[in-house]
Amino acid sequence: MKTFAISALTVLGVALASVGTSSAQDAAAGKAAFNKCKACHDIGEGAKNKVGPELNGLDGRHSGAVAGYAYSDANKNSGITWNEAEFKEYIKDPKAKVPGTKMSFAGIKKQSELDNLWAYVSEFDKDGKVKAK
Repeated sequence: MKTFAISALTVLGVALASVGTSSAQDAAAGKAAFNKCKACHDIGEGAKNKVGPELNGLDGRHSGAVAGYAYSDANKNSGITWNEAEFKEYIKDPKAKVPGTKMSFAGIKKQSELDNLWAYVSEFDKDGKVKAK
């Protein structure tokens, strides 16, 4: 019985350890997925607006809220507050989510890539620093 309990605890410990590292792996894969975005968007310390707005502090930010970026009326008036669900729906097909957006991007359809991209983008605070975990 003791051997079974120790084995079960070992398996549980390994499972929990892998869960703890999975978000780091997702963010790393998300950084690679962000390569599709970085021609138009910047993120991290020193990020600047480009063709699209910088993406620091995206989680919880209202659409059309980055100072110095000329948003479309569609984005300014969309009423979106960015969170995981809104971001993923938008990135799948920006023009379907916000008709009239200036964003000309075909979208990302693969769920794992969406998950990884969100893991990466959402780890930056409004100052471009990686949030403490």
